[in-house]
Amino acid sequence: MSEPYYKDDLVTLYHGDCLTVAEWLDADVLVTDPPYGRAWRQGEVNEARGLKPSAHSGIANDETTDVRDMALSAWGEAKPAVAFGDLMLSPPAGTRHVLIYDKGTAVGFHGAVGGYRRNAEAVYLIGPGHGSGLGGRSAIITTSVGHPGSLSKETGHPHTKPADVMTLLIGGTSGTVADPFAGSGSTLLAARNLGRQSIGVELEERYCELIAKRLSQQAFDFGSIEEIRSAGWASPELAI
Repeated sequence: MSEPYYKDDLVTLYHGDCLTVAEWLDADVLVTDPPYGRAWRQGEVNEARGLKPSAHSGIANDETTDVRDMALSAWGEAKPAVAFGDLMLSPPAGTRHVLIYDKGTAVGFHGAVGGYRRNAEAVYLIGPGHGSGLGGRSAIITTSVGHPGSLSKETGHPHTKPADVMTLLIGGTSGTVADPFAGSGSTLLAARNLGRQSIGVELEERYCELIAKRLSQQAFDFGSIEEIRSAGWASPELAI
């Protein structure tokens, strides 16, 4: 059994490789932002133009989708999963629906193709437990928290997800939340604000330190529960 890097009443965080740290597999639902498999590096547009490159050299294990797919394979097919991804790449096995995370028109200016910005990402609903039927909310998810780039500057992690987006996605699930690619900790923070248990794993210690700092500094925000209810996508645990 691994020793937690951080632990409180609701959140347990491990520093290590999710393919060897197994505790997250005991959770009920997987909600994660894994390496997409596109070999992303911040500042590659500047480098191509001969300008000063950005300080961030990329995301670990982002060369292919292999690590993402191995983690999902370890998770198995019996429990639900929600995972972000690149719309240009193939969805993970077992994907039942693809949502669109709209990051806003101020994002994706560099690297535009055909006059269209790169300001959208996929959110895959994988496996059982997501429900089906008529109606529902829009499959296009937006944020009111602010520019995603500003969030990344605040946390120091280039792929920081807005709190309201993570709260919405977690609010559509039930039980203990797992995030084997914890990154800046947005999944763990959102789960805690909803009063949910969560288990995270992060490969890079600098981000474990960031997560621990964010968790220790941020008070519980039970207003997030009301946000989910008003959005019409409350989990069974939060239903009135």
